[in-house]
Amino acid sequence: MWRSFFLAIGIFVCLLGAECLAVQKFVLKARAPVAQAPGDGQKTLGPQKEIVPREWAPWSLLSTGAVVSLYSFTIPRRLAGK
Repeated sequence: MWRSFFLAIGIFVCLLGAECLAVQKFVLKARAPVAQAPGDGQKTLGPQKEIVPREWAPWSLLSTGAVVSLYSFTIPRRLAGK
């Protein structure tokens, strides 16, 4: 069980690093519209949050994910079943 857990975490972190390498910024939109004035027919969206990954983030995530994935293969099988 531990082996598959660490392998999944390592692959997830590697994929997150690859995504950060491919994009310049992430834009998160608000889920609910902001309260509007009565009588106004238009819905206004809330503020959008932007996440800009730093230059070192993709490479750090990729290398950390690779190390964790390799670590998952070194866990002994007798500990993996418990």
